[in-house]
This record gives sequence, structure tokens and C-alpha cells, in this order.
Amino acid sequence: MNTKRNALLMGILFVLLFTSACGGAAATQAPTTFEPYQDYSAPAATEAPMGTYVPSVNEAQAPSISNSGAPVQRSDDEPYDMFFQDYGVNPSIDTDDDNLSTFALDVDTGSYTVMRNYLNDGNLPPSDSVRVEEYVNYFNQNYSNPPRHQAFGITVDGAPSPFTETERYQMLRVGIQGYQVPDEERKDASLTFVIDVSGSMDMDNRLGLVKRSLELLVEQLGRRDTVSIVVYGTEARVVLDPTPGSDKDAILSAIYSLHPEGSTNAEAGIRLGYKMALRAYNPDGINRVILCSDGVANVGNTEAEVILDEIRGHVEEGVTMTTIGFGMDNYNDTLMEQLADNGDGFYAYVDDMRESKRLFIDNLTSTLQ
Repeated sequence: MNTKRNALLMGILFVLLFTSACGGAAATQAPTTFEPYQDYSAPAATEAPMGTYVPSVNEAQAPSISNSGAPVQRSDDEPYDMFFQDYGVNPSIDTDDDNLSTFALDVDTGSYTVMRNYLNDGNLPPSDSVRVEEYVNYFNQNYSNPPRHQAFGITVDGAPSPFTETERYQMLRVGIQGYQVPDEERKDASLTFVIDVSGSMDMDNRLGLVKRSLELLVEQLGRRDTVSIVVYGTEARVVLDPTPGSDKDAILSAIYSLHPEGSTNAEAGIRLGYKMALRAYNPDGINRVILCSDGVANVGNTEAEVILDEIRGHVEEGVTMTTIGFGMDNYNDTLMEQLADNGDGFYAYVDDMRESKRLFIDNLTSTLQ
């Protein structure tokens, strides 16, 4: 994971016991298949005028899917067909048996904004959707920035645990702060947008929100940055060849020309996206595929492991993947998170334009580098 990401891990809380300690992080399992798209009626996507954005209203709602694949009981106003993965809870381990604790660094924030979307619509998030580290990652912990060109700094503090009746139990916080790259030091970026334009994206809080969000990003790019755009519905195709960031009119025109079309061939879109990324490869810059999708697919190779294996190979070539989720109802959080993890990038979820602004304006450098 790129350790120069702002707030590489905003904070890690775990209990360090004089007699016992937390075990290692639970292994993350990749989903075995893409979840098929189901055609639910929804309002059509709309376009916003260039240069403006308006906070979106989340219109679609509904529940999680358990590990067995059976839908969880829900009320009529809850989101439906939401796919999450329960990775379990780490056990406590006696330090007499193992006095070392290990954990994985994670920079994702998607779980927090998914939760916020549930709460804003008057619902509680499914327990399987909660990844506590992503809640912590979302907020600035105000750790000191490490010295220039040092990848990260470590902050440690501790105190007696308030959750036990004996002082033998201690709580230790280990905070990891990645070096915050100043905007003027950001490397040139070669970005390939891979955008899902299938029928499942035909909502204002999906494809409509994608367009408005990417407009914010494009407006921040410099003349030495480049943008390519690939879309996929039933088939994948190139909408924009590598274009300098200074040609904003051409980039925005391509983005706002997008419209929903056909089924969902995610495999073809991701493969073509990486092909374009390699074509526009900048050996001295940032090379990133940015996937905007709801994570569902029903055409092509729907075995997720096949795609994940290929993504891991491209990481070795210097191309990483960021996944940005959009929409509620028929949304696959599991796949979006796993694609980013295997692509050595990060996973974010956009619930409204304020979140888009946070990602693409306020935290642009840390989003890209």
C-alpha cells in the first residue's frame, strides 16, 4: 500500500495485555463471484452543468446479504441486495503463548460512508458492513507529519483499560501517519477512469453522481497529468484516448456524453482499463486506474478471483487501482473493497457531493499519491 497516502492509518486501537494481547488481523477473503445485476426500476441519470455541483439526494434504499447468500430480513424502506462480507473478529491471545501482535495497514474509508448513507436515510447499517478501521481512517487524528521523505511516523500512547476491573490490562494505541505530500510536490498523474455505464447505474446517485464527481477531479488536474476514459456496459470501449489534463473541455465533454447502456461486463471494462493505463504509462509519475461502479456484473467472466489475479499482476508493473462506489440497492461492497486491496490502492464510497469534494478537492494529493 502506498505509504505516502495521507493518514496511511489514522489510528489503530487494540488492547495490549500484560497477560494477553490481540491476535493478528483476520484474513480478508476475496468474493468468489460478481453478484448478478437485477433490473430494478429507478429514476434516470441526469447531467449537471459543467463547473457546478449540487449535493445529491440518495433516492434508493435497502438490506445486506449474509455469507450464505440469503437476504437478511428488512423493512420496506431499507436498501435491498447490499452485499457485504463478515470477516470475523480476532480472538484474544495470551502473551505467554505469543507476545507479538501483527496487523495490516489499511487506508480504505468506504465502510464509514456506507454507514453514513444508511443513517442519513433512517436505517442502521448491517453488522457485516462495519469495518472499524475504515471508520477510524476517515477522521484526521492530528498525528504529527513525519519528516520530509520519511514514509511514515509512529505515535504510541497507552493507559489502563477502562473495560476491565484490574489494572493488569492495558490499552495501547498505535497511530501510523503517512507523509503528507504537499500539493506542489505531487507527481504527475496518468489516470484511467473505468466507468460502469450499465443499466444498474441508471440513477442520479450513480452515473449522475459519477459525472459530477469526476468533474471536480478534472478541474484540479495540471497540464502534465493525463486522463483516459474506458466505459463498460454489455461491452467495453474507449471513450477518451490519453488526453492532457490541460484539455479540460475534451475530458469533461467525454464524461458528460456518457449514458446507461446494456448489461454489465466488468471483466472487459477492467481489462481494457489496464490496457489503456499501460499505454499511457508514466515511468516517473502516478499510474492509476480509477473504477467508478456499484460493483455488480452479469456478463463476461464473473469469477472475481480471475480478475483479482490479473490486477495483482498489474501492481507489479506499477499500475494501481482505486475503487469508488456509488449508489444504494444492489450494491457489492465486498467486490469493490477486494478490487482495491488487490490493486494496491484504496476503496472509497461517495454518498453525496460533499464526499466528492473531500476526495477530489480537499484531499486530492493524498487521493492520488
